[in-house]
Amino acid sequence: MHTAPSPQVRLLQVGDAGEGQRLDNFLARHLKGVPRSLIYRIVRSGEVRVNGGRASADQKLLSSDQVRIPPVRVAQADAPRAAPSVQFPIVFEDDHLLAINKPEGVAVHGGSGVSFGVIEALRAARPTARFLELVHRLDRDTSGLLLIAKKRSALTALHAALRERHADKRYLALVAGLWTRGAVLVDAPLHKYLLANGERRVRVDAQQGQESRTQFRPQERFALEGLGDWGGLTLLQARLLTGRTHQIRVHLAHSGHPIVGDDKYGDEGLNALLSRGQVPGVPPFRRMFLHAESLAIAHPATGVRLELRAPLPDNCVQWLHQLRAQCAPS
Repeated sequence: MHTAPSPQVRLLQVGDAGEGQRLDNFLARHLKGVPRSLIYRIVRSGEVRVNGGRASADQKLLSSDQVRIPPVRVAQADAPRAAPSVQFPIVFEDDHLLAINKPEGVAVHGGSGVSFGVIEALRAARPTARFLELVHRLDRDTSGLLLIAKKRSALTALHAALRERHADKRYLALVAGLWTRGAVLVDAPLHKYLLANGERRVRVDAQQGQESRTQFRPQERFALEGLGDWGGLTLLQARLLTGRTHQIRVHLAHSGHPIVGDDKYGDEGLNALLSRGQVPGVPPFRRMFLHAESLAIAHPATGVRLELRAPLPDNCVQWLHQLRAQCAPS
C-alpha cells in the first residue's frame, strides 16, 4: 500500500457522460478507491457542491452542472494492472448501442477478485469513446448476447425497457436428465443470500423471495448411457419473464434438471463425469452450458424493434454434434 499524492479541490463539468446520473454514482466514478461511506459523508457535510450549492446523494445531474469535489485522501493499493485492449465479436453496433457475443469465463466488469472485465477491456480498446456502460449483466460463465450503451440517453431508455419487461430475452441451456414435459412455466420466487464465506447464492423461497418466472421449452433430448440415474441430457430454450440473479440456473435446479457444468447449482457427480470425459462416446466438456442466444428490444433512439442473435460458441456446437452422433435425439 502507498499514500496517494496530496489531493486538490476539483471542479468538474458533468457533460454528456454524466447526464441523468445520480450524484453519488458520479462521485464514485471520479473518486476511485474511496469507500461509499466516505462519499456519503462528504455529501452530507456540504463539502460536495453542485453549481455552488449543497446537494443530496440521489440528486440527478444535468450535463451543464458543475460539481465541486473536495480533497479526499485515501490509502491506495499499488496501481492495478491495466485492462488489456480486447475486441469481442460484434452482433450489432450503431451510434447508440453495441451488442457483443461475450465468451464464457470472462466477467462483465472488474471486482470481487477480478482485475478487469468486458467493459474495462472495451474501454481500453476504444480510448476515444466518450461513453461505454453495461446495459445488463451476464454471469462470468455464461456466454452470449451482452448490450453496451454508447450514450447516457441510450442507457436510460434500455434500462427502462428491461425494467418494464419490454424485452424478449432467450437462452439455451443443456440440462441433466430427459425433459419429459413440453413447454413449462416455472413461477418460483427467488431470494438472494450469502454463504458463510461471503459468496452470493440464490434459492427458491416462497416467503422472502421476489417474483421470478421463466418459460422453458425443450429443443432436443439425448438419451445417453453412463450418466447414472439421469439417463440423458436435454437442450432447452429458456425465456426470461423476470430478470433475477441466477434465475435460469436456480429455476432449472429447482425443477430437477440442473445445467450441465454449473458449479453452484449443478450436480457435482454429473459435472465430474462430463469434464473428465468418462461418458462413453462423449468427449470432455468443461464449461457451464448456458448461452444468451437472443434479445428483442426497441432501439433506444428510433423505437424500431431490434432482433439480436448471438450464435452458440464453437465448443458448444461441436459438443452437440458429438451428442447427436452418439445417440438419436428425440
